[in-house]
Amino acid sequence: MDLGVPPQRTPQPRDTTAGRVPLAVVVVDAAGLVSHWSTGARRLFGVAREDAIGCPAGELLPVSGALQQDGEFGPDGTYAGFGHGLDSSLSGSVAYPAAGRARVDEPRRGRIDVLWWAYPLVGPGPERLLVLAADAGQLRDAGVNGSRDSETIAPGFALHTDFPGYQDLAGRLPEILPNMSVHQATRIVSQVLELGYPIMEFSHRDRVPVTPDWGVPRRTPRRPAEDPEATADGSPAPRAAPRPELDLEYGAVRERLEFLNEVSGRIGTSLDLERTIREVTSAAVPRFTDFAGTHLRAAVLAGEGFPDGPPDVTTVWHRVWVEHNDEPGRWDDTVPVGESIAFPEHTPFFQCMVTGEPVLIPYVSEEMSNRISGEFEKRDLRPLITHRSLLIVPLKARDVVLGFMVLMRRPGREPFDDMDRTTGAELAARAGLVLDNARMYTYQENVADTLQDSMLPQVEPRMAGCDIATRYLPGARLGRIGGDWFDSVKLPGSRTAFVVGDVMGHGLNSAAMMGQLRTAVLTMATMEMPPAQLLRNLDDLAQRLGEQYLATCLYAVYDPIHSELQIANAGHIPPVLVRAEDGRAELLDLPTGAPIGVGGVAFETATVQVRPGDRLVLCTDGLVEVRGQDIGAGLAALCASAAHPAASMDDACDTIIRALNPKDGRKDDVALLMARLNGIPDGDVAEWQLALDPREVARARRLVRGKLLDWDLPEAVESAELMVSELVTNAVKHGRTHHIGLRLVRTGALLCEVSDDEPAPAALLNASAHDEFGRGLLVVSGLAREWGTSATARGKTVWFEQALTRFPRPRSNIR
Repeated sequence: MDLGVPPQRTPQPRDTTAGRVPLAVVVVDAAGLVSHWSTGARRLFGVAREDAIGCPAGELLPVSGALQQDGEFGPDGTYAGFGHGLDSSLSGSVAYPAAGRARVDEPRRGRIDVLWWAYPLVGPGPERLLVLAADAGQLRDAGVNGSRDSETIAPGFALHTDFPGYQDLAGRLPEILPNMSVHQATRIVSQVLELGYPIMEFSHRDRVPVTPDWGVPRRTPRRPAEDPEATADGSPAPRAAPRPELDLEYGAVRERLEFLNEVSGRIGTSLDLERTIREVTSAAVPRFTDFAGTHLRAAVLAGEGFPDGPPDVTTVWHRVWVEHNDEPGRWDDTVPVGESIAFPEHTPFFQCMVTGEPVLIPYVSEEMSNRISGEFEKRDLRPLITHRSLLIVPLKARDVVLGFMVLMRRPGREPFDDMDRTTGAELAARAGLVLDNARMYTYQENVADTLQDSMLPQVEPRMAGCDIATRYLPGARLGRIGGDWFDSVKLPGSRTAFVVGDVMGHGLNSAAMMGQLRTAVLTMATMEMPPAQLLRNLDDLAQRLGEQYLATCLYAVYDPIHSELQIANAGHIPPVLVRAEDGRAELLDLPTGAPIGVGGVAFETATVQVRPGDRLVLCTDGLVEVRGQDIGAGLAALCASAAHPAASMDDACDTIIRALNPKDGRKDDVALLMARLNGIPDGDVAEWQLALDPREVARARRLVRGKLLDWDLPEAVESAELMVSELVTNAVKHGRTHHIGLRLVRTGALLCEVSDDEPAPAALLNASAHDEFGRGLLVVSGLAREWGTSATARGKTVWFEQALTRFPRPRSNIR
């Protein structure tokens, strides 16, 4: 763009008193990049047009406050620094213009004093900001306003009708924007005229419109006969000074714009909903109002998503914050913070929340105060609102009322007027957007927390023969949602399965994959699959679900009776075993398979002998990996911290977390599972072999009775005898060639297992009153706390667990 003198035009003599100065004209697009750069801009800033086009505007222009800090535009195509609220002659909304003054370094001339004006633009085109700039130093050199010692020159805005010759000026505005199409220039000019025209203030009373130095010609002086204001000798009469009321109005507008700019900088400093509410309410007191109370809909405050439907008399509102400069305690009893209330229909509060428009009552008379207060039951508002000025503004986002603010001024202060209503509406509009952002963030955080909590298990701290402690820590940058998980699964024979996994990637997709893989592991674990076979099946499942399913996984089964671990690894970091005998911690040397989802790789099961009191530590790589550091150092630190003595399992987990927590914060999720392998003493286990003979049923009852009495559990005898009798009877009936196995295990509950060589699983039958068989498992199901059936290498095992009314005496773990 070129603001120089057109070839066909002879420059007019420069008239500095009319504000005719060389202007730089720049247009910025929706991406924050320069799309037009005039010759005047090249002369003022010393940057050629080909170098300026496409560059970020913030790097070339000293337009502080007009551009966001990151140089980006908002989602609606306007700069966030402006706000909304002025209706355009086109469509949509136009933000306020901005102006400023800055000193910049120009390579050829040194430091220059720049005045600038910025107009936000709307419409279908890519243009989003018009910037005009001038060299204030040239004004001083020319003696603008008749004196080199004029007051400080400041940029501002005035409607084009505020100065003579505005029609000619408006008609010539398109010439300020050369090299643009007629459609572009017309759209931009119409918005400049709507928002105001750049002026320079030389004092509190003088405002001179800024035009190009070759721009609007001066009006032809009238002849004395035609000019009623001419003097007798034909010379023009001195121009009258601006009316004081216009200066006052202009000052009031500037004051409100400054207030809105200040408020915009104070609110929205965080995405915490409660803090945002306090910021919004406190910003208005005492500069704009003496009392401010914010009410929000329950769904907004609870972070439950966007409210459904318009509010009505049943809508519950929460008074979330109150600010005032009255004496302490004046409002606390009548309008306490935290109160939930539904507002009556015939009140200005209800009118505001239903219509979504501000409600202004410049003066609340005693009659009106009685009428408003009378709508509330058991609440006298009259001492608080009588003789005050009342303004209620809605807090809206996406045309839905999220809440409203009640603003009041005390007697003796200027009452609210139409300009205050506009200012309050603009304040509420900005606050509504900030609150909606905080609400959406709170809602997303709640969704992420709920999803993660639903996928992470509630691990029992005590299982048969072992104690368990777990920790889950979200990544510092990723929120609570991730793909790391841990789990413990109760298996037949007092065994426990431990699993730790890590889905590659982060976010919702990883969490969803983790949920599917975790469910599959739980299902296959209860089917008595060996660790290697379980990982093999999990790998096949991941490949069928999709190529993006990749995860590492470690699966271990602990048998407390035989004191052994069976472990299989799928690309996961190795576990740590802390020996109780000497406190030594070691990484278990296991065959490491490929991650789940790779396919075509065999998995192996390793057997590790353990002793009572040993501790097994399983974790994901987020605990031991540090960027720029070898993972071996992290594993060594894990071993050292795991071996540190601790008073409890929880203390041991906390010691590990503190030792391995990086100073710059965790970048990845962490899942940690620690199990103390206590084992089950020989004295708490009883096993027998029974023949395939119906007479063995009675023997089984005698054996169970005798052992339970030896264990000092007489209250469990009757139920245990009955259930053992039913299971042994079924085993004798369906067994083939081998003996029947009977085992009792005493832990926190009583476990009974009956094994035979029939592979078909036991199943509940819907026996009728006339059936002779099929009621045995119904009896077991009704008496036992839990029961089940599992396949074995030689057949099946049917088991039940019986709750004990009192726990057994503590025994030593030494076997």
